Amino acid sequence: MPKAKETAPSARSCTSHRNAASTNADTQLVRVTHPFHPLFPRQLPCVGKRYNRHGERLLLQTEDSTVWSVPPQWTDLVSPDPEVAMSNGRSLLRVADLMELTALVERLSSKSGTR
Repeated sequence: MPKAKETAPSARSCTSHRNAASTNADTQLVRVTHPFHPLFPRQLPCVGKRYNRHGERLLLQTEDSTVWSVPPQWTDLVSPDPEVAMSNGRSLLRVADLMELTALVERLSSKSGTR
């Protein structure tokens, strides 16, 4: 049985890779908001969405047709963390991260105290 011929993927909306009849007019522009990403603060078309072992990834295409895989949290599609927004960008760590760090330090301290 002959293999199906693979064609280049067409531009798709960022909402799903299962959308039917997506056109370039449907393509959503996404701004990279992560301050240390090489594409910051560019606004690029999202040509797809994929999932891998690290979770959901958006596929953003640059002018030279290179496709970058970016977590949605690094784009303007996801609302900013409320703690960071309330602190006007001055928050270095989230409360959840600090609580997890505290628990880790306590676990490590109790292990080293038993030696």
